[in-house]
Amino acid sequence: MKGMFNSRWKFVLIPVLVVAILALVGYVVMWLWNHTITEIFTVQKISFWQALGLFILCKILFGFGGRKGGGGWKRAAMRRKFAKLSDEEKERFKASFKSSVCQWERDWYEDGPNRSREDENDGQVNKE
Repeated sequence: MKGMFNSRWKFVLIPVLVVAILALVGYVVMWLWNHTITEIFTVQKISFWQALGLFILCKILFGFGGRKGGGGWKRAAMRRKFAKLSDEEKERFKASFKSSVCQWERDWYEDGPNRSREDENDGQVNKE
């Protein structure tokens, strides 16, 4: 069994698996599009190649499903670096991080979640 997964088999097996998975995904996207979207909206059915192109376009636009913040090894490395900092350096880092990355969150909490568009225009309703 161990000899089956040597480099020669991997060289053949991995590309075959990639092609098979892409074919399956393309078929699933095509089937879902043709059986749901065409029923809801008045659009044409798509071919396998169009479905595969749509899948690839969505992956490019919306990402490839990576975990936010990097892998576990990245977080562990950051924890080790943070643990080596002095208390003063930690506070400086936290303040810098909050001012640059968390700006939108602070604005939302300062203004309150129930702030309306009237507040932005001093009581005048925006008629756009």
